[in-house]
Amino acid sequence: MSVRIRALALALAAALTGGLATSAPAQADPVPADLCDVAQKMVSAGDYWVNNGTNLASNGWENATFHVGNLALVRTTGVSNHKTLPWAKANNYLLQTDAKKPFFPDFEAAGEAYLDLFTYFHPDAPIIADLRKRVADEVASVQQGHTKYWNYVDGLNMAMPSFARLGVLDNSPATLDAMQTLFHYTEKGVNGRGLFSEATGLWWRDGGYIGSNTFWSRGNGWAISALSKVLQVLPANDPRRPEYLRVFKKMAATLKAVQRSDGFWNSSLLNPYQYGGPESSGTAFFTYGIAYGINAGILDAATYKPVVDKGWTALSTKALQANGKLGYVQPVGSKPGPAKPDGTAAYGVGAFLLAGQQVAKLTPGCAPPA
Repeated sequence: MSVRIRALALALAAALTGGLATSAPAQADPVPADLCDVAQKMVSAGDYWVNNGTNLASNGWENATFHVGNLALVRTTGVSNHKTLPWAKANNYLLQTDAKKPFFPDFEAAGEAYLDLFTYFHPDAPIIADLRKRVADEVASVQQGHTKYWNYVDGLNMAMPSFARLGVLDNSPATLDAMQTLFHYTEKGVNGRGLFSEATGLWWRDGGYIGSNTFWSRGNGWAISALSKVLQVLPANDPRRPEYLRVFKKMAATLKAVQRSDGFWNSSLLNPYQYGGPESSGTAFFTYGIAYGINAGILDAATYKPVVDKGWTALSTKALQANGKLGYVQPVGSKPGPAKPDGTAAYGVGAFLLAGQQVAKLTPGCAPPA
């Protein structure tokens, strides 16, 4: 058994038996010497963030995105920094709340990380109890005619994957129907004025941009990430699946066409003069989504693997610094903006780790053992 496979087996065994939960200070697993280059860069990025990141305790969407990527790192490399379970436990596996907006998608983002802990490491019902209740309450609200909760494109990634996974896990057509209803509003809106532009194959960030030429990189990254995660869990014969697949493929075709020659995508996808230059969070989500499409056999490898190769090269050789810091991450915002070489954030690192997970599957000698 190779060092890498043995390390992966030990890490997963420890996780499944509760080895990630410890009262002593958590120590990162030793890095196997034979990790492939993709895995090494994933570990480097994850280690830098947990040692140098900011606001690490919050259960908000930024940290949720990081921890989803962090668990993808563990599953891909067998190396754990033992941070996600303590983070989730410290937050009591709860979602954020606000009585004035009880189903705000950003507040549901942590649920995806809790679901990953539950699914791959600790199948204990309390881990997803709060998420289950929130989704059940939202399903009931949707059934009463309230369908506009996902009224900005980021909301697709913050909430939709959890709806899909719980719908399948709990064999709940009602949950999947509510997800479809909410997605239909985001996509089509009222009288066809939704956030998805059929003409371009891209998403506007929210209603304030409909009809404009402003298509935000990370906003579209959230969308393709959400669709990728939903397609991973929905059965092939699910009647809702064809529309998600159609939009995913249309997005992929446009993204291929507008990728920069250096492998990045611009902050503003169709306007290179609006904050032109590298932007790594959108680039990471696009690389993740398109690589997933190839791995799943829904995108042609000959057509799209060069897109992934260029995207990963840009991320891992220019955005990722020698010390593991991921730069060129656009700050939090609702529109395209400047991305600086040293600009980093939890969601950018999480997206990079998700991209690495799918790129590793495409890389000979790098994919984790089944």
